[in-house]
Amino acid sequence: MIFHRKSEDALGIDWRGFYKTVIALVVPMALQNLINVGVTAADVIMLGAVGETALSGASLAGQVQYIMTLFLFGLTSGATVLTAQYWGKGDVRTIEKILGMTVKAAVIVTALFTVAALVIPDKLMLIFTSDPAVIAEGVKYLRIVAFTYVMIGVTQAYLYVMRSVERVVVATVVYLCSLLCNIVMNSIFIFGLFGLPAMGVSGAALGTLCARVLEVVLTAGYARVFNKEIKLRPRYILHTDRELFRDFMKYALPVVANEIMWGMGTAANTAILGHLGSPAVAANSVAQVARQLATVVSFGMSSAAAIYIGKTIGEKKLEHAKAYAKRFILMSLVMGALGGLIILAASGPAAAALSLTDTAKGYLRIMFFVMSYFVVGQAFNTTMVVGIFRSGGDTRFGLIMDVSTMWGCSILLGFLAAFVFKLSVPVVYVILMSDELIKIPISYRRYRSMKWLKDVTREQAA
Repeated sequence: MIFHRKSEDALGIDWRGFYKTVIALVVPMALQNLINVGVTAADVIMLGAVGETALSGASLAGQVQYIMTLFLFGLTSGATVLTAQYWGKGDVRTIEKILGMTVKAAVIVTALFTVAALVIPDKLMLIFTSDPAVIAEGVKYLRIVAFTYVMIGVTQAYLYVMRSVERVVVATVVYLCSLLCNIVMNSIFIFGLFGLPAMGVSGAALGTLCARVLEVVLTAGYARVFNKEIKLRPRYILHTDRELFRDFMKYALPVVANEIMWGMGTAANTAILGHLGSPAVAANSVAQVARQLATVVSFGMSSAAAIYIGKTIGEKKLEHAKAYAKRFILMSLVMGALGGLIILAASGPAAAALSLTDTAKGYLRIMFFVMSYFVVGQAFNTTMVVGIFRSGGDTRFGLIMDVSTMWGCSILLGFLAAFVFKLSVPVVYVILMSDELIKIPISYRRYRSMKWLKDVTREQAA
């Protein structure tokens, strides 16, 4: 059994206070996830009104930023491992050093992507398409949006470190303002409102640039005016603590590799389905949006688990950390089940509302059913890997498990099912989406071993 209420009660935990704190963490982060989906949806809707070529060009050019954000998420997640525990320890000075390192690493990574997008945008587009018209639109987009990359790196590094020390509302406010700015400026520049020329895909990029500038201004204002406790100090950006940097890289690099391999796995799934016909592609694109919407709370839960349990470990309350982990597992299953029910309920209305072929609608119903149990497994595994395991510095296990189950099982078997055995689209889809089910017993066994429960902090010199 996972839960042992008698032993938990012996710890004297204030569970009402626990749930209040968790809700205060989860709600803003779930809203952030929803806002991110909203940004993508707004661009798709507006550029879809301009034309298929403009939409395709911007969408494929956006894959460059997607790959970059995988690196950033890995870096910031590695920082979270350390900062959450040092926050529990009350060591603000070390957190400021980690913040400086994270911002510095984010600037270096995003600067490389900026140079590539400005110097060889056509070569980058060739990775994703061979259509000259789509490449031309993508190049227009990249040459403007490239100037946002460093800004994205700085704001994400700062705001994610703030999240790990329980400052979660500021990121929600910043990204909500950015979304509203993006929608307004996109409308003006794409369609040429207020007497301006209609700029199409270039207007979408310019609208994004305006939104990113606003993010930097709001983040800098918060750092300067409101955040009196944890400062972004130039000396910690320029001069790195070597011992702390080794810890940072030890926990960050496996997460970076994990996110990249996971992102490539998602792209591989899309590529396999892409060769099975446009009905499969169309149905999968809708199913993936449904999955994203159904898991915004679950992903917020996993981030909350990393912060809360990491802080508890830093406070040297290991038995409390175990008890909290059990509760996060239960909540992840509840949130996953609710997400699955939402997807099942949306299956019929989605098929009826969309202008899809009968074949695509048939695929869509099957894919929604698969997604209804997939999101339960994803909620459980994400809480385990991103939340519980990373809270104790156990970042390598998630990398090993994701690579082996995705690339060694679901993608390999899905590829064989599609191109060697020529199985039907529904069967291929079930196989491609099987990795989360395979992970469940593996991640649960790791959880039971308690090998993830480690204090990774050091005594820092004065």
